[in-house]
Amino acid sequence: MAEVIAVCISAAKGERKTPVPSAELRENHGIVGDAHAGDWHRQVSLLAQESIDRMQALGLDVGSGDFAENITTRGIDLPRLPVGSRLLIGEALLEVTQIGKECHARCAIYQQAGDCVMPREGIFARVLRGATVAPQAAIAVLKGV
Repeated sequence: MAEVIAVCISAAKGERKTPVPSAELRENHGIVGDAHAGDWHRQVSLLAQESIDRMQALGLDVGSGDFAENITTRGIDLPRLPVGSRLLIGEALLEVTQIGKECHARCAIYQQAGDCVMPREGIFARVLRGATVAPQAAIAVLKGV
């Protein structure tokens, strides 16, 4: 079963995010209190714990939020989801809008390891139905989308 490992926010863009006990996902906005929220296609970012594990295997001391992801997941192959996929995370409904991203500057993670997983394996979504999300929330990919 796929699940949420952590929910993370930051007050400013361009910095690591901090895990919080729960967060409110607001429809057509993103996570309340997060710098990346707003009226655009990258309201919420997701990265799999399995991706973080690979970076830890390279010797990096990283964890949830260190790649500036809002939601750390386990048990779902995020980069294989097609754009347009819908994810039910607890009671929140998200639509995948982008797979990966272009990094305009090499982040601190890249400088340490010579690689960063977020540009290839992170995904972005917009919030179709808001709800409070917390660690251990179940994640389901809705069929027929």
